[in-house]
Amino acid sequence: MNWWLAAALALVTGGLGPCLWGAARGSAGRRVVAQNMATLLLCLVFLLLAQGYARPSYVDLALVVAVLGPAGTLVFTRLLGDEIGENPPGLRLLTPAVLVGAPATVVPLCIATGPGRAMGKLVLIGLLLIAGGIVTSAAVRRA
Repeated sequence: MNWWLAAALALVTGGLGPCLWGAARGSAGRRVVAQNMATLLLCLVFLLLAQGYARPSYVDLALVVAVLGPAGTLVFTRLLGDEIGENPPGLRLLTPAVLVGAPATVVPLCIATGPGRAMGKLVLIGLLLIAGGIVTSAAVRRA
């Protein structure tokens, strides 16, 4: 096991577990926030697994999750707008988690990957994660 896989394991156990619990057993607002956080963590796990197993195809999965995750959150926010309420639990931590987690994962991966097309994909995924996290947390806050 290398450091990339250890970091992926830490994100799965320490992050995805509580997100799945919140998505399964919470109010509508908590479920939307947990789903948004889970997509962020899942995308970061795919990036770490891609580097840990030297499988570039996992980066494409991360790209798909980075695009579709925020779209799913916006759909849920639209459908559950009346039930979400103002400032659901965990929303305050979502934006800092996105602004810290995405660069903290993408920058070391860019350094390890080196210049080229793969690094361009990583930068694009990082930008999509940050933009999607900011837009969805603003949408949930206004719901």
